[in-house]
Amino acid sequence: MKQTRRQFIATSAAAAGTITFLPFYANAGGHLPNEFKTDGGTITVHPISHASIVMETPKGTLYIDPVGDAAAYADFPDADFVLITHHHGDHFNQDTLNAVVKDKTVIMTNPKVGEDIADAMKAKNTVISNGESGEAMGIKIEAIPAYNLAEDKQKFHPKGRDNGYVLNFDNFRVYISGDTEDIPEMRALENIDLAFVCMNLPFTMPAEAAASAVKEFKPKFVYPYHYRGRDGGTQDPQKFAELVGDAAVVKLGDWYGG
Repeated sequence: MKQTRRQFIATSAAAAGTITFLPFYANAGGHLPNEFKTDGGTITVHPISHASIVMETPKGTLYIDPVGDAAAYADFPDADFVLITHHHGDHFNQDTLNAVVKDKTVIMTNPKVGEDIADAMKAKNTVISNGESGEAMGIKIEAIPAYNLAEDKQKFHPKGRDNGYVLNFDNFRVYISGDTEDIPEMRALENIDLAFVCMNLPFTMPAEAAASAVKEFKPKFVYPYHYRGRDGGTQDPQKFAELVGDAAVVKLGDWYGG
């Protein structure tokens, strides 16, 4: 029998001898429902873990930066489309792709992942660079730059290599930040209905910078994600929500098994 993701996490933790459930945050947006109405139908968001997302959409099922054990994806429809922002191990894992990519699945990545992806998957993959647009399943996809601003952080995410994305559904635009700071290209975004904005240190940005960017480009809804990392990089999603205030409805997804 298939386990839910929460059951899988609990079972795995129990096998290791410990079970830890994190606090269940709540705010104006709340955890549920993770459903968003578009002119073409409902988009349902499933936070998987850290930077991995499953979105059930009227166009098909999208897996965004899928990594980790395949059991985390077992309860969801097969991927019609896999979208990958960049090659770091918390965003791109070939073993996970081997498990979730099916015969019908199409893939889109930045150029670096296009080089690194298994040869058997290259024919399925479309490479898209910063500033370019592509299409999959009838969805127009814009590749948005994702990079660090400070010179001493260029070793993490240099300008021009990694992607964020804007997905264009029927009068509904979704922004996936990937790993980035609060760059001008993010702040210049327009007409975003739903955003996923990263925050952790030292690799991306603190909650204050993420919230400041959101207050400038003003998506209707926003999920903080990718907010735990090594080197003491954890950022507080509740603090992010308080800083955003009424600039957007903040959705606090269950990214870390809480």
